[in-house]
Amino acid sequence: MEALAKAKFLHISPRKARLVADAIRGLKVGEALNKLKFTPKKAAGLFIKVVNSAVANASQRPGVDVDKLVIKKAYVDEGPTQKRWRPRAMGRAFIIRKRSSHITVVVAER
Repeated sequence: MEALAKAKFLHISPRKARLVADAIRGLKVGEALNKLKFTPKKAAGLFIKVVNSAVANASQRPGVDVDKLVIKKAYVDEGPTQKRWRPRAMGRAFIIRKRSSHITVVVAER
């Protein structure tokens, strides 16, 4: 049985968040949370929340053993990008892209 959790419109670039997603994909939930706790990246804290939410969603289903849950899928999609302008030399403008992400975690019993 699978359980899913999403966090949307997070203010972190998808490229940075995918580094953390690749590190926890396929691990047991306990191992993944332990690894995330000691990962010095902003995305690690965001993934802790999403993994805990997915575990809570799975525990609501009858007959699911929380100790046997594995992170089946963990992926990051690109959210909307805010565009800001920065003045540059000789009257030009330079665009600054403030990217956002949607994080999805799927846990399943092994």
